[in-house]
Amino acid sequence: MVTEARTTLSGLVEVDDAFIGGPIKGKKGRGAAASKHKSLVVGAVAGWGDKDDGGKRRERAGRLRLAMISDAGEKSRGSFLTRHVELGRRVRTDGWPGYSETAVADDIHPVRVIGSAQRAHKRFPPIHRVFSHLTAWLNGPHHGVEPQHLSSYVDEFVFRFNRRNTPMAAFQTLRGISSPKKPVSLAELMQPEST
Repeated sequence: MVTEARTTLSGLVEVDDAFIGGPIKGKKGRGAAASKHKSLVVGAVAGWGDKDDGGKRRERAGRLRLAMISDAGEKSRGSFLTRHVELGRRVRTDGWPGYSETAVADDIHPVRVIGSAQRAHKRFPPIHRVFSHLTAWLNGPHHGVEPQHLSSYVDEFVFRFNRRNTPMAAFQTLRGISSPKKPVSLAELMQPEST
C-alpha cells in the first residue's frame, strides 16, 4: 500500500518514536525494548495549527510517515528523516540524543525537551495521537500483530491515515498502486519481512 513515488513531508514536521508490542512484566518505556515482541516504530507527521471555536490554538495532523527501525540511534533516525522528510524542513523532536545535529543535518531543528513522559502528549499532540490510534487499530481489529509482519500493517495504517478524509479516492489510489504489481504467493506472504 505504499506509492513508490510519494512525496516527502514538508513544513513543520513532528518526529517521535514508540515501542509497539506486548508488555513486559516490570519494564516500561525503553527498558522494555529487549522483548522479542517489541518493535521500535519511528513516525513523522506534518502538522499545522488552527483555532477551535473558542479561539484556542490547536495542532492538527497532516500527512504521516511511519517505519520500523532497528535501534534508537542517530543513523537509523537520520536515514528515516532523509527518506521521508524534505531537506530544509523544520523538525520538532523531544530532545532524544538519537536526534542529534548529525542525524538531522541541513535542517532547522527546534528541540522541545520533555520533562516527564506524562507530559509528552501535551508537547507533541499530533504524533502521540497517531501512535495511540496505531496501537488501538492493531489491538482492536487485528488483536495484535507479530513483529515479523508489523511493517506491512504499519504501511496499511499510513495509507488509511493519509486518506482518512477522502475514502473514495483511497480506493482509486489502491487500485493504481496494485495494478502494475505482480501477484504474491501465500508462501511469500508468510515469510518474515526484513527490516
